[in-house]
Amino acid sequence: MIAAPHSGSGKTTLSIGLMAGLARQRTVQAFKCGPDYIDPMYHAIATNRPSRNLDTWLLSHTDVKALWHRAIADADIAIGEGVMGLYDGYDALTEHGSTAEIAKLLKMPVILVIDVRAMARSAGAIALGCQQFDTDVVIGGVICNNVASDKHARWVREAIESVNIPVLGCLPKTPEIALPERHLGLHTAHEHANSVDLVQQIADVVAAHVDLDQLMTIAQSAPQLDTPSIVQKPLTIQSHTRIAVAHDEAFSFYYQDNLDLLEQAGAEIVFFSPLRDQQLPDNVSGLYLGGGYPELYAETLAQNTNLLDDLRKHITQGLPTYAECGGLMMLTDAFIDDNGIAHPLAGIISGTTTMHQRLSMGYREITAQCDTLLLHQGETIRGHEFHYSRWDYDRDEVPSAYTISPRYTDKTVADGYAKDNVLASYVHLHFASNPKIAKRFVQACTSWQTQQKEAEV
Repeated sequence: MIAAPHSGSGKTTLSIGLMAGLARQRTVQAFKCGPDYIDPMYHAIATNRPSRNLDTWLLSHTDVKALWHRAIADADIAIGEGVMGLYDGYDALTEHGSTAEIAKLLKMPVILVIDVRAMARSAGAIALGCQQFDTDVVIGGVICNNVASDKHARWVREAIESVNIPVLGCLPKTPEIALPERHLGLHTAHEHANSVDLVQQIADVVAAHVDLDQLMTIAQSAPQLDTPSIVQKPLTIQSHTRIAVAHDEAFSFYYQDNLDLLEQAGAEIVFFSPLRDQQLPDNVSGLYLGGGYPELYAETLAQNTNLLDDLRKHITQGLPTYAECGGLMMLTDAFIDDNGIAHPLAGIISGTTTMHQRLSMGYREITAQCDTLLLHQGETIRGHEFHYSRWDYDRDEVPSAYTISPRYTDKTVADGYAKDNVLASYVHLHFASNPKIAKRFVQACTSWQTQQKEAEV
């Protein structure tokens, strides 16, 4: 597990470099702790296989273990990238949802990335503090980042090794391998024409300064985990349902396990691009619009009137449609940009979306207000939000999908849209948190498919 005392220490860059460097000779399975979509894109480039999310707040410990075991079955080494600081999670008093909790649950040794700029001996104090804060967390070693010189590297190495924690390497300041960022984090990997080259460049730098053999030795010291019986339990639904999934520069935020669970429930996933395709793929019986950056491509999306017309036609005809965050934005009447220009979109859901300065971020516990594609009325499930956009609408015209229970008040908040065949919300759901979700979506798609065939006869 690659972790750090705080965000911004360089753990994403180090993780990518370690994954890519080891993947040159081994099969590496990547993981990302917490609700994150962008880092796993870079992991996938580094390892040439999908990265998986591990989240002990969204999922039960049993489910996390099951996802873990399924993913590592054919891998030589598993490398996880932590979230925020090592001990940061759902609250300030427990480990719930933290990197530390996941590392302990899966018995993963932790490699601590310390940004040592403007410090020397204090690096030893930080490493020791992280080790002693919870002695059940195994700190296997430290990688020092942003080292200014050979002399600086020697000082921080001596300071950390003086508290009996090994140092695997010292990475100098290397601006050319910095990953560009914007309002929701890193730029997505497929936005860079040279993303593959950049990942390999990072791997070269990391391999030159970090002892990868020592890293492998630490990984091999991890004890074996018992395989949960749930890993072997097959999903029983079988169908030939095709679900169209929006996937391009504007829409790319999906948990790989969500897509896998839909496939295991009998669906065939068919990707399409709302930016470039003129219509939905042929013979689809469901639509999944994930999150992403539609606000950056609003003009192009609005100009693709053929696709918008096709969306409206299919959804109006009853095509089961599930949308999250950016997908919700796509289904509204329009996106209004910073210049006040309205870019017309699908117009399935009343209202418009705009960007604003406040980030809506955090875990959400939701209760279904009615029967929907995924949930029955009264059922609860957990998810997360992460967006700067705001949906402006008349609540009297929009049937709410959920109520959200905020963390620090008893007052619930209405959220989302649920009517007939459409479910949309800003909340991202992990389908593994409730095995019924994927099955219900596929069942709805299969039922609609059957109705369409009967109508043709």
